[in-house]
Amino acid sequence: MNNSVGSTGRLLWAGLRALLVLTVVCGVLYPLAVTGIAQVAFPGKANGSEVTDTSGRVVGSELIGQTYHLPPKDGEETPAPDLRWFQPRPSNGLGTNSVNGRYKLILSGATNRSGDNADLIKWVTDTKAAVVEDNSVDGYTVDPSDVPADAVTSSGSGLDPHISPEYAKLQVHRVAERNKLTVAQVDELVAAHTDGRVLGFIGEPRVNVLRLNIALKALVAKG
Repeated sequence: MNNSVGSTGRLLWAGLRALLVLTVVCGVLYPLAVTGIAQVAFPGKANGSEVTDTSGRVVGSELIGQTYHLPPKDGEETPAPDLRWFQPRPSNGLGTNSVNGRYKLILSGATNRSGDNADLIKWVTDTKAAVVEDNSVDGYTVDPSDVPADAVTSSGSGLDPHISPEYAKLQVHRVAERNKLTVAQVDELVAAHTDGRVLGFIGEPRVNVLRLNIALKALVAKG
C-alpha cells in the first residue's frame, strides 16, 4: 500500500516538474528568444509591417487594406467613398466605390458564394456600374469591358491591400481631376508604386493602395 502511494507521489511530482520546465521553456524562454531574434533580424515585419506617412506617423499596415470614405452622414449606414483617393478592391464580397463597400476586419474571408449566386451577381453588377460612373470624367469615359476583375470582387481574405495596375490606371483620370493634377503626374505615380512579380515569376504585378495614396497626398501637398 505504502509502495503504491509512494510510486503515485513520485509520478505526480515528476509530472509537475515536467510541466514547470516545459512552461518555462515553451511559454517564456522560447517566445522571448523568437521575439528577440525577430526584432533584430526583421523588426518591420515583426511589428506588423507598419506604414508611415511623410511625417513619420504610422497610418496602417502594408498587409491590411483600408477604405477611403467621406465623413458619414446622419443615418447613413455606409459612407460614400472619397473619390480624391485611389480606392481599394471590394471587401468581403461587398462592392467598394458608390455601392456598399467597407472593410470588416473581424469578418475577414471570402463570400463562399457560388458564381451563379443571385446576391453575388447583383453585388458585382452594381459595383461595376459604380466603378464606371465614379471613374468617368470629362474627356474620359470608362468602358465597362475595361473594368478588371479585382475592381468588382474581393480577395480570399477580403482585406487585400493591393489592386492590379489595370485598376489603378483606370482611376488615374478621376484622381487627377479631383486633386487638380495632370494625368501624366498621376500616371507616373502609379508606375512608381507598381511592384512586379516576386523573383520575376511569382504572383502578379500589384499596387499597394495605402502607399500609393500616401505618395498622392505628398504630391498634392507640393502643389
